[in-house]
Amino acid sequence: MQRSEPPALREGLRRLRASLGVAGSFPAEVLAEADHAASNPVLPTVDRTDIGFVTLDPESSTDLDQAFHLSRTDAGYRLEYAIADVAAFVTPGGHLDTETHQRGETLYAPTRKTPLHPSVLSEGAASLLPDQVRPALVWELDFDASGRTTSTRVARGLVRSRAKLGYVAAQAALDAGTGGEQLELLRELGTLRLAAEAARGGVSLSVPEQEVVATDDHWTLQFRATLPVEDWNAQLSLATGMGAAALMLDAGVGILRTLPPARDGSLAKLRRTAGALGIRWPHDE
Repeated sequence: MQRSEPPALREGLRRLRASLGVAGSFPAEVLAEADHAASNPVLPTVDRTDIGFVTLDPESSTDLDQAFHLSRTDAGYRLEYAIADVAAFVTPGGHLDTETHQRGETLYAPTRKTPLHPSVLSEGAASLLPDQVRPALVWELDFDASGRTTSTRVARGLVRSRAKLGYVAAQAALDAGTGGEQLELLRELGTLRLAAEAARGGVSLSVPEQEVVATDDHWTLQFRATLPVEDWNAQLSLATGMGAAALMLDAGVGILRTLPPARDGSLAKLRRTAGALGIRWPHDE
């Protein structure tokens, strides 16, 4: 996506952001606190930098909040999954904590994004950039040979990513047979997890990515089909989330986001919509 904003649309986007209450720049006191936190994180004592983590994201991403390492076990597979430990940089009740609670999430729009955290953290000190030691929540999930989760553990630890991989390059390497162990295991376990999802009635939609390209004084909306490696990568995140939910349910803590049961007629409506879009859906499925 190009970064220029055609003049005819700039004002419309500004008004849209204002009507939606999208936050603007970070207040000075938040930026000052973030700068201090970037140099003074509360680091865990456990060292997990021996694990060969890699990140996998869009090529241009610098806010890297997840990394993985896969290995085979006698029973199946092990996933070690590092999630950037932002809490190591945020003082409860401080300016940064208050601001991020108000923002809630990072918002993406044509030509710009409204980040949850200042970039000195999200793209710097807290980002799982290659060859940088970072605090993280380190998850360990074991799977049997069919891809079913058999155990889940989590602890804080220091990690160091070995490489920053991009979706396009990773898919090309796999297609060429040069993906290496981590990407090959990602494909293997990701395929098993997708099959298990389908078997339990789950659905993952490969919705095309919308990309806005600015040319002179107008914009063009283009669509990009997602790559298989993106779906396999998403399965690692989903498996970790499911493991976290199981731990919280067992302990009786936490807040879980759930979906209500489908209403009467929901499936029939979905079938009609699929038919209108020309999507083949056998009636016995």
